[in-house]
Amino acid sequence: MKVRIAVFVLLVGGLVLVLLPVASAVVDTRGVDEVLKKNVLTPQDLAVVDAFVLDAVEEIVHTDDFTQIATARTILLSRQSTQAQYAQQFSESTAKYIPAKLQEAQGIADPVKRFKVMTNLLILVDGLKDPRLVDTAVRAIPQDNNGVRYWAVRAATDQTLWTKLSQNQAAAAQLAERTIGECSRVVETSNSEVISLMVDFAGRFNTPAAEMLLLRAADERIKRYAAWDAGYELADSAVLKLLSTKLTAGGTPNPEVAKRFAQLFSFVIQRYIKGQQRNALTNASRSHLTSVIAEVEDKCLSKLLGVRQPTLMRALAEANLDALQAEHDKLLGGTGQAGALVSKFSINYGTAGSSRTIPLPLPDPPAPAAPAPAPSPASPRVGTPPAVKP
Repeated sequence: MKVRIAVFVLLVGGLVLVLLPVASAVVDTRGVDEVLKKNVLTPQDLAVVDAFVLDAVEEIVHTDDFTQIATARTILLSRQSTQAQYAQQFSESTAKYIPAKLQEAQGIADPVKRFKVMTNLLILVDGLKDPRLVDTAVRAIPQDNNGVRYWAVRAATDQTLWTKLSQNQAAAAQLAERTIGECSRVVETSNSEVISLMVDFAGRFNTPAAEMLLLRAADERIKRYAAWDAGYELADSAVLKLLSTKLTAGGTPNPEVAKRFAQLFSFVIQRYIKGQQRNALTNASRSHLTSVIAEVEDKCLSKLLGVRQPTLMRALAEANLDALQAEHDKLLGGTGQAGALVSKFSINYGTAGSSRTIPLPLPDPPAPAAPAPAPSPASPRVGTPPAVKP
């Protein structure tokens, strides 16, 4: 799934992240390369580092050649060092210039250039993995463009970065709440790839805010399935596995978590069945849904029910939609039966105080658009020359 998400991000809007030879870049690296050879740095050396960082960031913001933007970003990342004086100055300089330039980029009038500049700056933040820059990434999460938002969430929730941040537990806890809060604000307008990153981050924390983000993400995915607008279904593996983990974490299972798991998984199976029956699935969607069903059955259901029964996968392997529906009903509820998960976790699919023991049905897929009528031979379209007989 990570590969698929990476492809999505790199191709959105025609963004091309090319690793070009250093010689093709306009960023002058001669001075900083000399500084990198030294063991002890002078104030003049530190000034060279600062000027180099500013030059590279300026190139990202102001050039109209987007291959040079990517090259400048790559060059800057390649000039990091573990030498203490250099590392401190490099970090201070990136923390000074990148947030300022990201703010400046938001004022770029051309939306295509604004997207590409902001995205490259956030990719730079993600590559640096510097705790000084996490606030910059968090503040970019509400950006409307899902490509920009993807890199903001990715940079703000990077596991390596949070390993560094966790050295100060109190500060990390506050930052986590703020990050989860920003994600919660925009989960309904985020695509499935972005939601997957949000869910992964929420799963690292056992807090009410993290659980609420997970529930809101599940609700949004359920809503999109109902509208036949699920997008990249493979991302739902992360949502369902985390919901399952919450149910088996010990203590009294949260009925709201159980309800979301059951309804979302039901819609995954129903989408496969109805999509196959009505020829409404692409090959990619069919493959993704199959993978989600198989992974949830293997990784989640065996823990939730205490027994491993690959009955869903057997039905898929046999291309037996009736058997798949029957297994769905035995597990999640159907006509005349409550379902094993429903009974074990007291799942109520109803809303507003109503009681319901079977999942909501997935609406039928929308009818394909009718083809445009062919023009009448007797009434050629305006501008269409009459046929000439040989």
